[in-house]
Amino acid sequence: MDARHADRRPGLLARNRLRDGVRQWFSGQDFVEIDTAHLQISPGNETHIGAFATAFRLLDGPEQPLYLHSSPEFAAKKLLASGETRLFSLGHVYRNHERGPLHHPEFTMLEWYRAGAGLEAMMQDCAALLALTAATTGAAQLVFRDNRCDPALEPERLSVIDAFQRHAGIALEPLLGTDEAARHGFAEAAAGLGLRISADDTWSDIFSKVLAARIEPQLGCGRATLLHDYPASEAALARLKPGDSRLAARFELYACGVELANAFDELTDAEEQRRRMERAMDERQRIYGSRYPLDEAFLEALAHMPPASGCALGFDRLVMLATGAPRIDDVIWTPLPAMIG
Repeated sequence: MDARHADRRPGLLARNRLRDGVRQWFSGQDFVEIDTAHLQISPGNETHIGAFATAFRLLDGPEQPLYLHSSPEFAAKKLLASGETRLFSLGHVYRNHERGPLHHPEFTMLEWYRAGAGLEAMMQDCAALLALTAATTGAAQLVFRDNRCDPALEPERLSVIDAFQRHAGIALEPLLGTDEAARHGFAEAAAGLGLRISADDTWSDIFSKVLAARIEPQLGCGRATLLHDYPASEAALARLKPGDSRLAARFELYACGVELANAFDELTDAEEQRRRMERAMDERQRIYGSRYPLDEAFLEALAHMPPASGCALGFDRLVMLATGAPRIDDVIWTPLPAMIG
C-alpha cells in the first residue's frame, strides 16, 4: 500500500460509515432511494454552473447533444410529479471549471425531497444529519482549517439581512430591489469594504462577492448556521417567501465557514420557472458566451408537482469536516490527478 493512500485510508473508511449511516437514516424516515440517470438533456440552468457536454449518436444517425447532470434535481422532481412523496439520491454529479480545496469536478451529492413539507422539515433534517455524522464517524468536532463546529449543537438560524449587518456592517434591507438605485447603493457599500466592484457587476454579482468575502467565513463557527431568507434575486428554483416577495424561501447550511447544503421551498409554477431559467441563460450567454437548453419534460412535470421542499448537501465536504481533511481530494477514493486543474 503506498504511503499516500495509507494516510488517506482512515478518512475514506469514515466516508463509507457515514454513507451507510445516511442510507439507514433516510430508510428509517420512509424515504425511497432513487438512482437517476447521469446523462440529461440539460445539465441545469444556473448562470455560473459549468457543465460537461457530450453527445449520443447511433451508428447511422446524427449526434444528439447531452450533458452530465450537475444535480439530480430535475429527475427527482419528475418523480415527485409522478407520485413519489419522500425520495433521496446519494450519487455522483459533475461541474466543470471547478477545482480547489472544496471543489472537485466529479463529486457526491446527497439530495432529498419531502412532498407536503416546508423548510422547517429540511432544517430539522440538516440538524439530524450533523448529529448522524458525529455518531457514525466519531467526530466530536467538525474542523476546517482553524474553524471548529460542534455537530451536536442545535444550528443557529440567521437571516441573510441580519448576517450582512452583523458581519459586513451593511443594512441590506433598503438595498433589496431591481432598480439602479438599489444596485448603486449596494455597490458603494461593497466598495467601502475594500471589495473590487466592476461597472458591469449586477446586484447578484455584488451580493455574491460580499457573501463570499465577509459573510461565509464567519458562519458555522462553534455551531452550524442555517442562513435563511435569501433575496428574491437569488431564488433559483425556490418559491418567493409568502408575505414578502422581496425574499426567497431558501436556506443554506454552513459549518466551519463552509457551505454544506442548499434548501428550497420548491417552486411549482412552471411558467415562472421558465422565465427564471431563460434569464439565467441570457446572463450566462453574456458572461461566458454559452447557454444550456431547457429541459421541457422537467417544466411540464413541474406543473403537476405537489408542494414540496428539497435540499442538496455536498457529501464529500461533510466527510472533509468530520475527518479534518484539508482538501476534498483527501476524502474521494480516486480523485483526478493533481495535474488536472
